Amino acid sequence: QAVASKLDLPDDLVGYFSLFLVRETKDGAFSFVRKLQEFELPYVSVTSLHNPEFRIILRKSYWDSSYDDDVMEHRVGLNLLYAQTVSDIEHGWILVNKEQHRQLKSLQEKVSKKEFIRLAQTLKYYGYLKFDPCITDFPEKGCHVVVSAGNNELNFQVRLPSEQIKEGSFKVTRMRCWRVTSSVPMSNGPSGRSPGKSEGKLEVDRLQWVTITSPQAIMLSICLQSMVDELMVKKSGGSIRKMFRRRVNGALRRSDSQQAVKSPPLLSKLTSVSLRGMSHSSSANDVGANDFHGNYAFEGIGDEDL
Repeated sequence: QAVASKLDLPDDLVGYFSLFLVRETKDGAFSFVRKLQEFELPYVSVTSLHNPEFRIILRKSYWDSSYDDDVMEHRVGLNLLYAQTVSDIEHGWILVNKEQHRQLKSLQEKVSKKEFIRLAQTLKYYGYLKFDPCITDFPEKGCHVVVSAGNNELNFQVRLPSEQIKEGSFKVTRMRCWRVTSSVPMSNGPSGRSPGKSEGKLEVDRLQWVTITSPQAIMLSICLQSMVDELMVKKSGGSIRKMFRRRVNGALRRSDSQQAVKSPPLLSKLTSVSLRGMSHSSSANDVGANDFHGNYAFEGIGDEDL
């Protein structure tokens, strides 16, 4: 809210954006660490790391590009969305061929921001978050993969042991559940750390576990949860403006439209839509390797429901 006020962003658009902690590399690229929570003090969160590589950035916090229309109605919202789109293209997160690049450059020169965004919306990976390369056991164990989250899916660009690159997507509506685990090798002692695992149980042709081993596992899980939240609000006819937590009399609570998500018949098909965070253990005496927190988000929901 403080950032929005400084930027003159209208109150009804505040919920469309969030602050993210990122780590910037020397070549200008950056990787997502986590989404800042409402109770955090951003300045304290970034300065306590004592590392100039960490930054706080503002990005849109929704997945459905149809909400771009709401944001573009206001000058500040349009500028923020335009700046993010330009950045994503420059970082190679959005795929652009030569002809599309020429068209985008022409629109930039004309300062046609809305038209620029409209064209970008038609490009592959628009609105996706791209994660650092990591390891997966799909389709084979030990495969290197680049995971992108967006359009209600996790997109995999997998490098097979044969060096062949294959691409595939797992729709969040086909995921039965996912879980996040962290493990601490006992042999490494108290200082030993290992990356978390973000696991999605997907129903494609058959149920199977697909494991992603990545330091960004928590962030991946948060992305999946926010996709679920957004789909549920949209299904119930709610508004994204009321989807986020707000302060009421000094306390945080879900808005009335979020409560509408709990109405039948959709929720009656859910096992659970709650997600509890899992922190990394830093000691061999802390959480064991087999402990996890999970989410059974779409148990029993078919494509016809969404």
